[in-house]
Amino acid sequence: MGKNVYVGNLSYGVTSSELEQLFSSFGTVESANIINDRNTGQSKGFGFVEMASDEEARAAIEALDGQEHGGRTLKVNEAKPRENRGGSGGGGREGRGGFSRGRTRY
Repeated sequence: MGKNVYVGNLSYGVTSSELEQLFSSFGTVESANIINDRNTGQSKGFGFVEMASDEEARAAIEALDGQEHGGRTLKVNEAKPRENRGGSGGGGREGRGGFSRGRTRY
C-alpha cells in the first residue's frame, strides 16, 4: 500500500488544512491537497493526502472510509497512480465532412 490516500465525496467547503487535521490523528501528514477546478477555482469534492508511512495511511483508510464528514459520507482509499492521458492537443480535420463555410456543394 502506498503513502498517498485518495479522499472523495468531500463537502465543497472543506479546505486543505481541514483535510490535514482530519488525517493528523493517524500519523504524520506530509501534504494534504483539495483538487480545484482550474477555471472556477471551486473544489471538485476530492483530494489527496500523503502520509509519512504505509501503516499510517492504512490506519487512516480503515478508520475514515465510510465515515461522515461535513454531511457527506467519505470515500477513502489508496490513491492510484495518475494515468498518462496522452493527447497531443487538438485533433486533425479527418472525419469533419465535406462542407465549406456553411455552403453545400453539389
